[in-house]
Amino acid sequence: MISVASHYFELCKPKVVYLIVFTAVVGMFLAVPTWPPLNALVAGTLGIGLAAASAAAINHLLDQRIDAVMARTRNRPLPSGLLGERQVLCFALILCAVSMILLVVWVNPLTAMLTFFSLIGYAIIYTVWLKRATPQNIVIGGAAGAAPPVLGWVAVTGSIDPNALILFLIIYAWTPPHFWALAIHRRHDYAAADIPMLPVTHGVQFTRWHILFYTILLIIVTILPFLTGMSGLLYLSGVTVLNIGFLWYVLRMLSGKDESLPMQTFSYSIIYLMLLFVFLLADHYLHLII
Repeated sequence: MISVASHYFELCKPKVVYLIVFTAVVGMFLAVPTWPPLNALVAGTLGIGLAAASAAAINHLLDQRIDAVMARTRNRPLPSGLLGERQVLCFALILCAVSMILLVVWVNPLTAMLTFFSLIGYAIIYTVWLKRATPQNIVIGGAAGAAPPVLGWVAVTGSIDPNALILFLIIYAWTPPHFWALAIHRRHDYAAADIPMLPVTHGVQFTRWHILFYTILLIIVTILPFLTGMSGLLYLSGVTVLNIGFLWYVLRMLSGKDESLPMQTFSYSIIYLMLLFVFLLADHYLHLII
């Protein structure tokens, strides 16, 4: 029983969902001057998290062919035969239904609608079409992954605010350098699975330069919270240090001398995003302390 539960848990891509939920929750706290309503915080977090888990399970279902080819994914529950297609589909639909009920009944319909569109954007549009159609797949499809802080914001306020869109832009600009670093490391897997990731179609060095360009764009976008008055000096100081670190990794990777740097950059990018949102949150509540 525990073993079967672990297979279903793996379908949810928990590490990805944790990051999604974290940025959504920070969006909830940033949306209000003090504390978000308890119902929005609890039901919103559960609803967004379950929707993300549902999208992940659908991704497993639709990607099982290429998962069986790639070394990184061939031991997942579907390609390894631990779960069947019907089981995974039912599991995904149940998660989606529960998430929508939570969001519609205990949060607000706008959050439910935007969450559902994000689910479709990742699980269907990106997985079925974009991933296989263009090497710019992660750029175009990144909109779905950038939505969580907006979903959190809307869960609390019931409306889309310009500051929420800044949070969206930060994750949207962060996604290409984050994912392309992993794609460089896993380029042979993607080539074997016939997935047109940028390092497969245009080469590693071309991808490294694109990572640099998007990192510069990311640095510019991450200054917007300070320039718009959304955040203060605490955030600006923290994100400056984070940006210097990101740029340092990317510039070192550009030389191509160390094959371990793409994964180091990928790992740092995850820490980068989490700390950036921590700085946003700490800066937001600094006024309550002083």
